[in-house]
Amino acid sequence: MREPAGVSFRVLARTECEAILARNHVGRVAFSFHDRVDIQPIHYVYEAGWLFCRTSPGSKLETLEHNRWLAFEVDEVQGPFDWRSVVVHGTFHRIDPDGSERDRAATARAVHLLRQIAPDAFTGDDPAPFRSVIFRVSIGEMTGRAAHPAPADAATPTEERDRTTPRQPRPADAPADHSGW
Repeated sequence: MREPAGVSFRVLARTECEAILARNHVGRVAFSFHDRVDIQPIHYVYEAGWLFCRTSPGSKLETLEHNRWLAFEVDEVQGPFDWRSVVVHGTFHRIDPDGSERDRAATARAVHLLRQIAPDAFTGDDPAPFRSVIFRVSIGEMTGRAAHPAPADAATPTEERDRTTPRQPRPADAPADHSGW
């Protein structure tokens, strides 16, 4: 098999980033506290500018409740020079199922969405009942990049100018405060 003459890198449009988020359901959440940065895999569902996730109680939650800023990444990789990657920067919001009417509605929506990837979630047959905490991420910034093998007749690798997708307006049901931003 002949190797490509080069590789082409490009910035993904927002619609491409959203499509990648929508068709995948395992990503990585990165967070920090003081001088420690951590990254962990997590199941998620993307809908309308929000990532809905579930996790278990522990140090990740404690850290995110103290410092709500986080990064999230999802990739689609076919090879070393054939991939797409989306990075999101946003804010952690724990959903209290026994909280306000708004939280109860958000819980119902999150459970509905999460059952699309794990139909028995939050039932007696839940495959991961210890993952009892629901949270969502308000997406503040979304960027994406892709690499593809260049056509055989391409002389040199190419790269488009790096740019960030403009920050989108806060969803209507997002909290007005962004403490921790």
